[in-house]
Amino acid sequence: MINREDMLALTRRMTVKRTSITRIAGGYMDIDGFIDGTFNTSFLKLSPSEQEKNLALAKKVPFAKTNKNLKEYKFSDDQRNPDSMWKLLMGMRACGLKNDALMETFYEIIGEHYQADEDYAIYVFHDRYDIPAKGLDHIRQGESERMYEYILCVICPLSGEYEPGEPECGFLFPAFVDGGAAMNYVDIYQEDEEYPHEELLELLGVERKKLWQKHTSQEKK
Repeated sequence: MINREDMLALTRRMTVKRTSITRIAGGYMDIDGFIDGTFNTSFLKLSPSEQEKNLALAKKVPFAKTNKNLKEYKFSDDQRNPDSMWKLLMGMRACGLKNDALMETFYEIIGEHYQADEDYAIYVFHDRYDIPAKGLDHIRQGESERMYEYILCVICPLSGEYEPGEPECGFLFPAFVDGGAAMNYVDIYQEDEEYPHEELLELLGVERKKLWQKHTSQEKK
């Protein structure tokens, strides 16, 4: 289960003055899933207004209702093989989104699976969050001791020419658990929990059956 406080710790950093996001990359896709254009730039090179607009998109994932619109999924050992999406995400994270070949592969995989009703955009953010050191009373004590490096993705319908609308789904990888990175987990966001983009789970390759069993058993308690 996702800890709401962990997510709020991330959203509190998602302001123009406090952000530690290093890079933003994205692909513009037509309704059939073909790439119509891409971008890849340092986040700090954006104007303050552009930073604020993009942070609003990124914030949708960690600020969503935890364990409802935002749920935790696990990658099995088989789903972490050299040809897996997990391996691709690890590569994207390690290079800080700077490898255009990896990014284009990522957009192409989404384009092959994503079920869209209109043209859409894929936005990916890279961040290095210095986790504050805190005592047992949760009061901050000095400098940070750990760093949480992650990528965050949102998929948005295009409301105009290269203008993203509200995210329909997305994910946070690796998951943020107990103040650190859980490398075998991913947090997936669905704007509409009743009609989710289940193809996002399929292309990520997460364990859907085991997660369903987990939540079902918790609901019965």
